[in-house]
Amino acid sequence: MIAFVYAGQGSQKVGMGKDFYEELPGFAAALDSAPVDFDLKKLCFEGPEEELSQTRYTQPCMVAFAVGVTDLLYQEGIRPQIAAGLSLGEYSALYAAGVFDRETAISTVALRGRAMEEAAAGLDCGMTAVLGLERERLQTACDGAADLGVVQICNYNCPGQLVIGGEKAAVDRAGELAKELGAKRCMPLKVSGPFHTRLMAPAGEVLAAHFRTISFAPMELPVYFNCKGGPMEEGDTIPALLERQVQSSVYWEDTIRAMEAAGVDTVVEIGPGKALSGFFKKTAPKIKTYHIDTAADFRDVVSALKGENE
Repeated sequence: MIAFVYAGQGSQKVGMGKDFYEELPGFAAALDSAPVDFDLKKLCFEGPEEELSQTRYTQPCMVAFAVGVTDLLYQEGIRPQIAAGLSLGEYSALYAAGVFDRETAISTVALRGRAMEEAAAGLDCGMTAVLGLERERLQTACDGAADLGVVQICNYNCPGQLVIGGEKAAVDRAGELAKELGAKRCMPLKVSGPFHTRLMAPAGEVLAAHFRTISFAPMELPVYFNCKGGPMEEGDTIPALLERQVQSSVYWEDTIRAMEAAGVDTVVEIGPGKALSGFFKKTAPKIKTYHIDTAADFRDVVSALKGENE
């Protein structure tokens, strides 16, 4: 059973998609038709990196890349049985599942990026990766720093790799307490906002209003959602889960374990870098992982997967 997983913000890089665009017909449409108010193709291919790394630009660029690669895989007859994405990547997973068309996926994350930037404006905030500490102990550290402001566990990436975020003073104090409780390292991250904390509630409100104006097609395959660490349940709706996602924890380790329990044995990571593949190897090492970052990667993955099915 194959799952497609989509990289999130932070893995973007200048040059992303250029080789696909030049070498693989079928990729270009995602970039050429992107409904944005900036030159998406130029920013992906040429940068500058500082601009590409701004949330409002990163998000539509990453999803356009993912949409283009997904289109190519589908043209080759390679489709997943399950899809998921880390934070921003969840929108690409919903595209893969047929919930959004290309234009809706890209325009929605462009709005999401702007809303997240605006929610973070004026906040003295931070995010820190915490290595080598159990989630229960890290929650104790966050509770111990709560008198200094908002601090939450915002990413459960894999065993021993968690991320906290919120107001800087509280995040810094929680990091100190985490070390006292046995954390091996605490590494501040270069981010522009306290993502996946309740400080993003204003962005959730913007998204909720937007979702009332767009269509959500039925899912053609299960998507495992960040805020649940697994598939939808009775009573869930996609708009409500996406509104919740932007302001609540990303349960990626739980997502990996749920995929393994469902019978996933092969994962294709789509997006720059190999971060998600690394999380799979640390959480469910028996699952075979492939990644698609370049056109050469794409050809290798298509060859490998078609070879397995012969």
